[in-house]
Amino acid sequence: MIVDALPAHRRARLGTVLCWLAVVPTALWAAARLLGLDRGPLVQALAFTPYVAGASVLVLALALALRRWWPAALAALAAVALLGTVTPRALASPQPAAAGPTVRLLTANLLAGAGNAETLVELVRRHQVDVLTVQEFTPDAQAALDRLGLDTLLPHRQLNAEIGTAGSGLYSRWPLTDGGVRRNLEGWGFSQAYATVPVPGGPPVRVESAHPSAPYALDQMGAWRADLTAQPPATPDGGLRILAGDFNATLDHSPLRALLRSGYVDAADAAGAGLTGTWGPYDGDLIPPVTIDHVLVDHRIAVRSVQVFALPGSDHRPVQATLTLPTP
Repeated sequence: MIVDALPAHRRARLGTVLCWLAVVPTALWAAARLLGLDRGPLVQALAFTPYVAGASVLVLALALALRRWWPAALAALAAVALLGTVTPRALASPQPAAAGPTVRLLTANLLAGAGNAETLVELVRRHQVDVLTVQEFTPDAQAALDRLGLDTLLPHRQLNAEIGTAGSGLYSRWPLTDGGVRRNLEGWGFSQAYATVPVPGGPPVRVESAHPSAPYALDQMGAWRADLTAQPPATPDGGLRILAGDFNATLDHSPLRALLRSGYVDAADAAGAGLTGTWGPYDGDLIPPVTIDHVLVDHRIAVRSVQVFALPGSDHRPVQATLTLPTP
C-alpha cells in the first residue's frame, strides 16, 4: 500500500488531514442547521440532515479510532447537535388529554393526477378516512376517484381541479362550511382548498390542503420561502386548524419550524414516525427519501398514530394521521 510506504510522521499528518476533512463539513452542516442558514443551495441540502446525522456518528468514530482528539471533540459536538435535532422524530411524544371524537385524515400528492386512483380510494375505504386532502389534483383524477366510489365514501368536498400541478382538493365524510380556494402567489402558483369541518360531537376544524412552492432551483428559493411564510398560522386561542399536504419542506427547514411555533404540531413527529420518507426515489430518481409531506395539527389535538403508504404513479407517499379532538 502507498500509505504504508510513507514515513510514520507523514502517515500521521495524512491521518490528521483526512480526519479534519471528514469532521469540518459535518460541523459546518450542524452549524447551518442550528442557525437556520437555509439559503441558496443549502435549502435543498438541509433536507438530508437525518442522513448527515447518522454519518456524524461514523465521523466521530473515525476521529476516535485515529486518536485525533481535537477533531474528535469537534465531531462529538456536531454529532450531539445533529442527533439532538433528528432523534426526537423517532420517539413518540406525550399527547394532550383530548377526549373528543376521532378524525382520520389522509393527505396525498397525486403528481399531476398520475397517482393511482384505485389505490387512493382503497386507502380511504380500508382506513375509514374521514377527511382527505389532495394536491396536484386534476379533472381526470377527480373523475377517476368518483368513478371508483369516492363520492360515496366522502361525499362533501371543496375542489379546485386544474390541468397540471396547481390543483387542490378537500374531501370530507361530513358537510363542509366556509369553503374556498386560495392560491399561492409565488413560484408555481399552487392552489390550496380549505373548509371548516363540523365534526359531530367535537369542535369544528379548519382544514386546508397545503402546497407551497418547491425549492427545485436557486431562482425559486424566494418563492418557496414566501409560500411557506404565507401559510395560515395556528390559532391557539381560537378555533382548531389543520394543514395537511405537500409542504416541500422538512423539519430541518426554518420556515416550516417557524410555522410550527405558531401553535402547530407535526403529527408524524408527535407519533414517532417523523423520519419516514414521503418523497423520493419513488419516481425513479436516485434521491434518498425525505419527509416533505406533513399533517400539522393544532397543539390541542392528540395524535394517536401516523402511517405512510405507497401510491403507484406518484412520487409522493400518502400520510394518514389518526387524531383525537378536544371536547367542544
